[in-house]
Amino acid sequence: ATERKDDASATENNPSRVSQGKPAERTSVFYSAGQFFFEYLVVVSLKKMPDGHYEPKITYQFPKRENLLKGQKEEEERLLKAIPLFCFPDGNNWAPVTDFTSETFSFVLTNVDGSRKIGYCRRLLPSGRGVRLPEVFCIISCLGCFGLFSKILDEVEKRRQISMAVIYPFMQGLRESPFPAPGKTVTIKSFIPESGTELIELRRPVDAHLEHVEFQALLQRLSPHLILHIFASAVLERRLIFLAEELSVLSQCIHAVAALLYPFTWAHTYIPVVPECLLDTVCCPTPFMVGIQMRHLQQVLDQPMEEALIVDLCEGKITRAVGDEEEILPVKLQNEVLTSLSRHNNNNNVHTPEEVNALVSEAFVHFFVRTVGHYASHIKWSKNGSGIFQERTFCKAISSKTNRKFVKKFVKTNMFSLFIEEAEKSRIPQEGKR
Repeated sequence: ATERKDDASATENNPSRVSQGKPAERTSVFYSAGQFFFEYLVVVSLKKMPDGHYEPKITYQFPKRENLLKGQKEEEERLLKAIPLFCFPDGNNWAPVTDFTSETFSFVLTNVDGSRKIGYCRRLLPSGRGVRLPEVFCIISCLGCFGLFSKILDEVEKRRQISMAVIYPFMQGLRESPFPAPGKTVTIKSFIPESGTELIELRRPVDAHLEHVEFQALLQRLSPHLILHIFASAVLERRLIFLAEELSVLSQCIHAVAALLYPFTWAHTYIPVVPECLLDTVCCPTPFMVGIQMRHLQQVLDQPMEEALIVDLCEGKITRAVGDEEEILPVKLQNEVLTSLSRHNNNNNVHTPEEVNALVSEAFVHFFVRTVGHYASHIKWSKNGSGIFQERTFCKAISSKTNRKFVKKFVKTNMFSLFIEEAEKSRIPQEGKR
């Protein structure tokens, strides 16, 4: 699922602006094989400030970039300034601990030019004795593949327990390997003291548009009915706030909700985990999809908010709604999706995560096929190969009244416009068929 924010500026004194891009620019979710796996690995540690609070700071960066042009250097500085905030979004009330469960989560930064970067994070407690502070290993990549990067972070964590020095050659080996094509595997050789040389296999799933997604995370926390209400709100590009304490739950569930919209793309503010200092994002009058840690709930409720759907992922309930969520989608199609979701829900333990992904995605893709699948026959092509979408005839062609009522709203969304813009460009003129 493509993620982005909808403000074109990026300024050094406002770190939130680093994660922004223009809504009209659409980035593809499909990445070509052979690209670099990642741009950076950074370690973010908590540093004690004079007032006693801890502040996240980058303490290690690989590789160090040199010979950058001025524009690239500014972009890199902005990026590196924003990363610590997203690695420790919970605020700065930390205290050293002896015990801490590792957690994996991700965040998204969209740059001024619309290019997208994902931060894959593993927050862990370094090995040692006595009280210590957690640190975050964050891999910055423009490739969306959560499962694959979780496996890479497993390897990073394993090496961290031995020594920081063992991480460097592993990441160097990864950097020199080409990103595999969907369904393919790349093997990394890595030497670990005491254990010798290991071969690590990293495989991409066959279905590339689902490799950043775990629908299981959503199905485990919300009933099919609630998932449909959330989908209905997202389809009409409303404001959605998700609440949970764990960063991993927030990032997994929000990526899953955005992926339900495939083949369409959420084209507005999108922050899977909102850092404490950016909580006023919820005051935006424009659409957004954001994750808030439960500890910040009161701060959020105290903000002057417009109408929003608030979803509690801990309790599995909607705590605030607009009220019409039940009526947005055509009833017959709602029931078809519900039947599908309930079936997968009952068989959760039978399916692999990849199978659950395919089954859930299929149910929602089918919904779009049934409502707007006829769009291609309503693009009028000119002799020079450019197309113009005929919205009126497209809507009139829908025989079901309830479907037409929904589609008339859906065609006004940004995500539908972006999809159609792409479709109008994508035809290769064929001889004799103009």
